[in-house]
Amino acid sequence: MAVFTNKSVLVLGGSRGIGAAIVRRFASEGAAVVFSYAGSREVAEKLAEDTGSKAVQADSADRDAVTKLVRESGPLDVLVVNAGVAIFGDALELESDAIDHLFRINIHAPYHAAVEAARQMPEGGRIIVIGSVNGDRMPMPGGAAYAVSKSALQGLARGLARDFGPRGITVNVVQPGPVDTDMNPADGPMKELMHSFMAIQRHGKPEEVAGMVAWIAGPEASFVTGAMHTIDGGFGA
Repeated sequence: MAVFTNKSVLVLGGSRGIGAAIVRRFASEGAAVVFSYAGSREVAEKLAEDTGSKAVQADSADRDAVTKLVRESGPLDVLVVNAGVAIFGDALELESDAIDHLFRINIHAPYHAAVEAARQMPEGGRIIVIGSVNGDRMPMPGGAAYAVSKSALQGLARGLARDFGPRGITVNVVQPGPVDTDMNPADGPMKELMHSFMAIQRHGKPEEVAGMVAWIAGPEASFVTGAMHTIDGGFGA
């Protein structure tokens, strides 16, 4: 029997990159998967067709849309919050509205989604948020707002782990380093700089992150909570 047979999984931000790899991993392990997407409708529908999952359009910057989707997904065994945006640039020049939008997606949505999921989540449920090694280390200028948003997830995991622990619900953050996605391609202009910080000098693969997520969501990780799980090739070492 597959590990996640008869398990209900919701992935917020699942149409591309790491999110799509997570959807594929859970679906291949027998889960009933629903995932959200923002604007990539054709890509999302193709992924849903390929994996037997369900794609739902939802804006992660809209708190009400996020909580509505979580609520209407029913009791979840696993919630994965992958939706996120990145803005880099001179903090003195970046637009305040753009930073607030980043915070709504990267901080507010994970918090409200996790709390809403916990209302119906059965004993032993899993809440997993995709953060970043930049929550621990920001080695270059221009990333303050992004780093703030990813550091905030560490407090979210530690606090909600205490709140939901009596019900056996675990809350964890997975912190990737450079991963080969549309947002950060392995052949992009920043690759040499990023690789110079790393012990394993390559981009990670979305499937490698999905593997860590699957382990945290599985039965062997029932005693793991309130923790940061870094998968970065030594970027932050």
